[in-house]
Amino acid sequence: MRKRSHRSRAGLAIAAAALLGIAGCDASGGDSPAPRGTTAKAQPSPKPTPTWDSSPESLAAVGDSITRGFDACSVLSDCPEASWATGSDAKVRSLAVRLLGKAGAAERSWNYAVTGARMEDLPGQMAQAVTKKPELVTVMAGANDACRSSASTMTSVTDFRTAFEDAMDTLRGPLPKTQVYVSSVPDLKRLWSQGSSNPLGKQVWKLGICPSMLGDADALDSAATQRRSQVRERVEAYNQVLREVCAEDRHCRFDGNAVFDYRFGTDQLSHWDWFHPSKEGQARLAEIAYRTVTAKDPVA
Repeated sequence: MRKRSHRSRAGLAIAAAALLGIAGCDASGGDSPAPRGTTAKAQPSPKPTPTWDSSPESLAAVGDSITRGFDACSVLSDCPEASWATGSDAKVRSLAVRLLGKAGAAERSWNYAVTGARMEDLPGQMAQAVTKKPELVTVMAGANDACRSSASTMTSVTDFRTAFEDAMDTLRGPLPKTQVYVSSVPDLKRLWSQGSSNPLGKQVWKLGICPSMLGDADALDSAATQRRSQVRERVEAYNQVLREVCAEDRHCRFDGNAVFDYRFGTDQLSHWDWFHPSKEGQARLAEIAYRTVTAKDPVA
C-alpha cells in the first residue's frame, strides 16, 4: 500500500513538472509547439525607417559660381548645363542625371546658385529651393568667403557658421525631412599651385580672381606665403563648420572633405580662367557627390 502511494505521488510530480516545463518554455520564447486548437503566429519585428534615401526623386542646388558652371563653356559666362549638380551635359553627367535620368533631371531639378554668392546669400537661395519641395538639396558655398580682396577681409568663421545655420533653418522649417548634401570648399591653395605655372592663367588672375590667394601669383616671399597659408587655414575652418553643422542634422551628409582633398590637375580647371572647374572638373565633382549620396553609410 505504501509503495503504491509512493508511485502515485511520483507520477503526479512528473506530470506537474512536465506542465511547468511547457509553461516555462512558452514564457521564455522557446520552440515548443503550441497546444492543439491554438495557432502560434510569430510577430515580425518592425523594420526601422531609414534616415537616408539614396534614390531621391527631385533635387535643388544652391551655392556659387561652381554650381552655375561658370567658365566651363565660354569666357566669363555661366554654363548651368555643365553644372555638376543639375547640368544636362553628357560629358559631365551631373548628380541630377545620375540620380533621376536625363528626362527626370530636366523635369525635377532646379539650380538656384548664383555666381559670386557667399555663405550669407545661402538662406535666400534656400528659401527659393523650398518652394519646389525637393527631396534633396545640394550645397556648395564658401569659396567666395575666402576669395576676398585680402586675407583680412575674409568672412569670419563665426559669421560663416551663423549663415549656414540660418540656411539650414530656412529649409528645415517647411521641409524637415528633405535631405542635404554638403560639399566641402575646394583647396584654393592647390588652385594657385596648379595654375601659377601657366602664363595665361596668371594674366587672367590679375583681373581680380580670388586676390587673397591668387594675387601676386609669382611672389614667394614670407608675406605672400603667410597670406596663402592664412587663406587655406580659413578654408579648412569653413569645412569644419560645414562638417559640424551637418552632423547635427540626421538628414544631412557632408562629403568628408572629399572635394577639398581631391588632387585635381590643370585638365580639371577651366582654360578660360584656370580657377573654376572645366567640364572634366565638373564631372569629378558630380562623381564625388553621387558617391556620397548613394553610399550605404555616411562618410566618417
